[in-house]
Amino acid sequence: MKFAKRLVLMLLLAALLYFVIFISAAHIVGTIDTTKEADAIIVLGAGLLRDGRPGRALTRRSLQAADLWRAGAAPYIICTGGQAESFPRSEAAACREVLLANQVPVNAILLEEQSRSTEENAIYSRRILKGMGITDVVLVSDSYHMLRASWLFQLQGIATYRSPVPAQRIRSPLSYPFSLTREFVAFNWQLVKETFQIPVTHLKGI
Repeated sequence: MKFAKRLVLMLLLAALLYFVIFISAAHIVGTIDTTKEADAIIVLGAGLLRDGRPGRALTRRSLQAADLWRAGAAPYIICTGGQAESFPRSEAAACREVLLANQVPVNAILLEEQSRSTEENAIYSRRILKGMGITDVVLVSDSYHMLRASWLFQLQGIATYRSPVPAQRIRSPLSYPFSLTREFVAFNWQLVKETFQIPVTHLKGI
């Protein structure tokens, strides 16, 4: 009985250590901007408000992409994200709205409107990139999302530079640790998928 208790305790401590290491790594990666001049900027989708307006996460990501475009980081911006049930339009379309309102011309914006997850963002973006002969991109998302997102794009063979939206732009002080914890779950779900070759490419919200 004592051995079993010690084993359980050791496993719990190991799991806690793994969690802390992951959270630390995700935080650190999210603080490092590796932006270089590339062929396109990719904005990863995020949720909309019920009336179809872009939510805070999508707005701040889109604004960062607009800043990068005006600075000459890339000639094109690809907005990603499909249309969820009961919403009037896609996340990509809402991203385009923010870009147009911030001096990005319509002919510089491309839409990827099929994806329902970060993994599908990468899968469907790759098809657009391949068709255009694009080889490298600047990836824009929130800082907490960067570790998993850049990994998924690299799995698709896409050369990726990271432009994370700083954690300081998240208004709620509780949102950031919650988002990091959610990333821990999503990252490990992806590891399970890769290990057992599970074909499902999305769960709600990840």
